Amino acid sequence: MFQKILIANRGEIACRVIDTARKMGVRTVAVYSEADANARHVQMADEAVLLGPAEVSESYLKADKILEIAKRTGAQAIHPGYGFLSENADFAEKCAAEKVAFIGPPASAIRAMGLKDAAKAMMVEAGVPVVPGYHGEGQDPEMLAKEASAIGYPVLIKAVAGGGGKGMRRVDSAAEFPEALASAKREGANAFGDDRVLIEKFLTKPRHIEIQVFADRQGNAVHLFERDCSLQRRHQKVIEEAPAPDMPQSMRDAMGAAAVAAAKAIGYEGAGTVEFIADVSDGLKDDGFYFMEMNTRLQVEHPVTEMITGQDLVSWQLQVAFGEALPCSQDALSISGHAFEARLYAEDPDNDFLPATGPLLRLRTPELDDGVRVDTGVREGDAVTPFYDPMIAKLIVWGENRAVALRKLQAALSNYEVAGLATNLEFLKNTASHPAFADADLDTGFIERFRDDLVPKRTSASSRHIALATLQLLLDARQANQSKKSQSTDPYSPWNDITAWRMNDAAHVDYTFEGDEGDIHVTVLDAGNGFQMKVAGEEFHLSGTIEEDGSLRASIDGHIVSATVVVDNTRMIVITDGKQVEVNRIITDHSGDGEEAGAGAILSPMPGKIIQVSVAAGDTVSKGDSLIVMEAMKMEHSLTAAVDGIVSDVFFEIGDQVEEGIVLIRLESEDV
Repeated sequence: MFQKILIANRGEIACRVIDTARKMGVRTVAVYSEADANARHVQMADEAVLLGPAEVSESYLKADKILEIAKRTGAQAIHPGYGFLSENADFAEKCAAEKVAFIGPPASAIRAMGLKDAAKAMMVEAGVPVVPGYHGEGQDPEMLAKEASAIGYPVLIKAVAGGGGKGMRRVDSAAEFPEALASAKREGANAFGDDRVLIEKFLTKPRHIEIQVFADRQGNAVHLFERDCSLQRRHQKVIEEAPAPDMPQSMRDAMGAAAVAAAKAIGYEGAGTVEFIADVSDGLKDDGFYFMEMNTRLQVEHPVTEMITGQDLVSWQLQVAFGEALPCSQDALSISGHAFEARLYAEDPDNDFLPATGPLLRLRTPELDDGVRVDTGVREGDAVTPFYDPMIAKLIVWGENRAVALRKLQAALSNYEVAGLATNLEFLKNTASHPAFADADLDTGFIERFRDDLVPKRTSASSRHIALATLQLLLDARQANQSKKSQSTDPYSPWNDITAWRMNDAAHVDYTFEGDEGDIHVTVLDAGNGFQMKVAGEEFHLSGTIEEDGSLRASIDGHIVSATVVVDNTRMIVITDGKQVEVNRIITDHSGDGEEAGAGAILSPMPGKIIQVSVAAGDTVSKGDSLIVMEAMKMEHSLTAAVDGIVSDVFFEIGDQVEEGIVLIRLESEDV
């Protein structure tokens, strides 16, 4: 076995690889960007080497530098994780030339599956069914539009070198095709350096089912069954499960055989995933699935396969890369129970799932055991930056059957706490609890179909939320008093008291919070065994303690509850019963002089780069017109006019970097 490997990645996958390597007695070398200097994967590795600035082009995509570091540190192999260099055939080739093992397939296999059009042609040759579509070399827009019409709308435009939903657009009519094509080409060029596309028939009720395959140098190839990845937003997976619900054994056998045939057809080695789309308009059938693509790497969702098979796929990768035979034959593999994986992201479901950035002020996982696992690359206090994928963690659960596993998923999500930035946690809870999900009524349009049920509605702070926030402030102040007294030469001095002590006055303190309909005033009297509070006309008697983990154990009129209150300057986040609300404490008088943006201002929804400006000052626009296109985290985001009007100002140009909340374009009403 290898003595030392380098991990050419970051985040949770780097931590995941380090964890298995440590169990196998293999030393690890991490690489990191300046933005990741204090990252978890850097702390976990045996040694770590700086790559360069935060931008991926200057750090995690520096193939030659990574290879040089591997040789300098004595690493015998490089694990690329997923993303970055994991499917870069040139990098795999360079590793082979320098006699550093690439923990992945040979360059020839990566190239064979790297371009979707060529891959589909090879699958036809191998007898693997493919989706009807255009996979030719011609890229003339008019010709592509004719091919789309011939296939029949709706169609899907896909970047030939794409993945992760990038360079992919659904088109429902000929009128939409030109703009969608141009956008897909731009995104493909930016993300993969290749703007070529293919066109496929869009199935109206599809399920995304993939097969995990493994092959070794001795010519052995097996599949480790399927994963259902149908729950997606913007073509990116949200919740995966294994095995696929309601799949007949005959279909499982047929799909597994097709996946193994695909791997053997390209001389595959290592871990790979053959992705299929299944037409479920008439249920799952042996002849109702089609090849989409093959990912020549380990997948984000590989833990659900590990949970149902009892196998460590990273360990398999290292063994195969070292030249050993597969640890198991097909006959020795079997499915045990059911598993789910939920991807916890820093993103705002209420804003079309746009990525979010900011600090993780509070991060608490559910209790971990053999049936509950969390893969993560961050810790409480870390920040999610705009430079990389906004995944916070993967929550994986296992149960004896789907119903048991689903209950575990629901419970684990309810016990997860994340505060400090927008996340999809509430959205995941709503999804896992939805009756249609429980009934396995799945297809790739599930989230759009039930969007109103799944996207969390904003919860206003109640008087009880305000009371709990106030109790946290009081207990924090009490702890500060105790600390100050313990350090004072006169611990009994009243000047050590920084709470409500007043000369010749009742011990009371006042707080003010922002409310939806005006300020909320709170008056607190010290009641000896607690506090008497008046909150917006309601009265409460509260007492409580701050637990070792920072949570709050409170009694409200004799009702004992557990809560978490995160204090971030004047912002306070109150988490109770698995739900959270935000309240703002008012400390200074807000004059209200700031100009409100209003519907006539186009604001940057996140930090990013301007890649297209479609209007100029003086142009007349209609509601819904595309005005400006941003790129953030390798995805394009088109910003449109919210009202009819005239462009009065365009503040940025193509290539400009902008921060979140900045006014990009201002519109005026045509009546002005």
